[in-house]
Amino acid sequence: MRSGRIWLGWLVAGVLALAGWRLLPEGLPQDIAYNVIGLASVAAILAGVRIHRPPRAAMWLWFAAGQFVWVIGDLVYEFYEYVLQQEPYPSIADAFYLSAYPMMVVGLLTLLRARRIGSGFIDAAIVGTSLGLVLWIFVIQPIAVDSDASLLERLIGVAYPAGDAMLLFLLAGLFTDGRKGSPSSRLLGVGVLLLLASDISFAVLSLYSDGNSAVLDAAFLFSYLFWAAAALHPSMSARGEGRPEGRMTRRRLVLLACTSLFAPGLLFLPTVDASRRYAIGACGIVLFLLVLVRLSGSVAMVQRQSLQLADLAMRDDLTSLANRRRFEQEVRAVLVPTKRPHVLLLDLNGFKEVNDDLGHAVGDGLLIVLAERLRNAVHPDSLVARMGGDEFAVLLPNARPGDLPVVVERLTGTLHEAIRVGEHELLISASIGSADGTGLDDPFEVLRRADIAMYAAKKQGVRHREYDPGLDERASAEAQLGAELRAALDAQQFRLFFQPIVTLPEGRMVAVETLVRWQHPERGLVGPVDFIPVAERNGLIVELGAWILRSACFQAAAWRDEYGDRAPERVSVNASARQLGQQGFVDLVREALAASGLPASALAIEVTETAVFEGGRALEALHQIRALGVRIALDDFGTGHSSLGLLQSVPVDILKVDKSFIDNITASGRHAVIATSLIDIGNGLGLTTVAEGVETAEQADELYRLGYRLAQGYHFGRPVPDPMMRLTLPITAR
Repeated sequence: MRSGRIWLGWLVAGVLALAGWRLLPEGLPQDIAYNVIGLASVAAILAGVRIHRPPRAAMWLWFAAGQFVWVIGDLVYEFYEYVLQQEPYPSIADAFYLSAYPMMVVGLLTLLRARRIGSGFIDAAIVGTSLGLVLWIFVIQPIAVDSDASLLERLIGVAYPAGDAMLLFLLAGLFTDGRKGSPSSRLLGVGVLLLLASDISFAVLSLYSDGNSAVLDAAFLFSYLFWAAAALHPSMSARGEGRPEGRMTRRRLVLLACTSLFAPGLLFLPTVDASRRYAIGACGIVLFLLVLVRLSGSVAMVQRQSLQLADLAMRDDLTSLANRRRFEQEVRAVLVPTKRPHVLLLDLNGFKEVNDDLGHAVGDGLLIVLAERLRNAVHPDSLVARMGGDEFAVLLPNARPGDLPVVVERLTGTLHEAIRVGEHELLISASIGSADGTGLDDPFEVLRRADIAMYAAKKQGVRHREYDPGLDERASAEAQLGAELRAALDAQQFRLFFQPIVTLPEGRMVAVETLVRWQHPERGLVGPVDFIPVAERNGLIVELGAWILRSACFQAAAWRDEYGDRAPERVSVNASARQLGQQGFVDLVREALAASGLPASALAIEVTETAVFEGGRALEALHQIRALGVRIALDDFGTGHSSLGLLQSVPVDILKVDKSFIDNITASGRHAVIATSLIDIGNGLGLTTVAEGVETAEQADELYRLGYRLAQGYHFGRPVPDPMMRLTLPITAR
């Protein structure tokens, strides 16, 4: 049999043994079988300790010793009975019986100490005191005042129920500690309960009648079996865990209420005399004090849990910083005339890419480390909070002149240090906005001002911006422009313009770049520089970019149908970082090509170096677009932080050399050297190179001399709605 089922086999065998014991003739045969079952139980407890190796082996050894001593007591008494033909009371057998009680008490105390019953001890005291009172009234006190017995007989007689009272108290602790308990502890509890019931019933039977104790002998044997079964159960080696300590359940409440009523209930019994009333009164006082202590403990627990819940409600789960709610409360508290509070808001740059590329677990680790660094970077009187996502806030409750630049310097210095999360070493930056709360009484207004300053810092590409009233005016104008853009998109007020890309030296148009203009009903034609940045910030660029892409594909397909070979070979469409980061951008390109019938090779997607510098979803999207057969153009090439490095990761087909390298190309110097190097790089990598921003014939001539064969700029043609009005553009064009 597997060790996990030994306990069950033991109980089945024990029940069969008890049945056989009852069938034996009364007298010596039954007593021998009784002792065999007792010794077998002791052996089973020792076997359970050896098999399961519990962390508290001493506890089970005490139980085994107690049962063994009881069996020895039975053997001694049977020696008196069958050998000496005596039935003495008291006798040496009583010494063995009584010595077993301390062993059982020590074992139960070890168990309860391991379970750490805490406030459950008070509940055990209430139950134990109430039941002990009943034991005193009906068993102990009658034995103690029995005038027919000798002093030794009365002492021995009282010692038994006194031992039972101790076991009763500990049993109450076992069942009122608020835990569900393991199967082993429940079996053990049943064994103790059977022992107590048998012992107390034997005492009552001896006091008030001369009835047969055979049933009680069976109950004693059952207690042996359950103690051994508890030791044989595998859960005896587990460390018990359960519900929160001292939890007041309905069952526990009913138990405490009923047992607390024992004392006043006994007063109504007609057999209760004056001497017993004193015991009942004393017990009632003890119970009252215990209930008072229990209530105070419950109140203290509720208050402690309330404080814990309040703390949790004001703390960010991930970083353990203050959350937005607490931060707002603290800001409100310091908006008083005697203080000069400052609020700083930090918004991380590039955090979304960390989550997208490396996963949210790495992103969470980054936030945890960063939160600790921010906390250490400010004065202990300052409050650091996580406002949500990748946004943090710092409250300076009473800033002195000059404090703000120092704090900003510390925060930015902390952000510049690499953060290691697992195997990844991450660099992160932030845009910081600050606002002075002096003279204000609304915390939300302070936060609004800091928020506006933070977005201004992000927009301007600076690390810190302090609020000033001019930011409100610009924010209001931007909000108005954003609303107008939404309306313009719905009213179809945007127009496509196309700028030619020509061959050198012929000036033949081979491609066009798609540009957008806003046909404003009041301001006329508005250039992209005035509205594209706003569309980027409010997210409308995604919808506007989708319209541009579809419209450009349909227009290019229409030209191919109408002009055939004379139509532009390729149409370029610009895509921003925000568009590339959208999950469905690749599907948008695929659908636009399918709907318009334009070949993938006739479309180029232009991206800037900054749009793909940090990789992530944008770079993944470019690879997928390239797989469709669409060409990828790297716009403004040479102006980024790592232009040459991007050529290794970005699937580039076309390099568009930035205008800044073309402006002074006719003068000898660095610009000519750089322009020459860039065409050499393009040719060496097999890429198509386009010179942007060509404005004079001299520039065109020099570019051709350096090796450029494609160019774009006002010299060849400005952006127009229909570049097909002139299929060829002379190199000396306006």
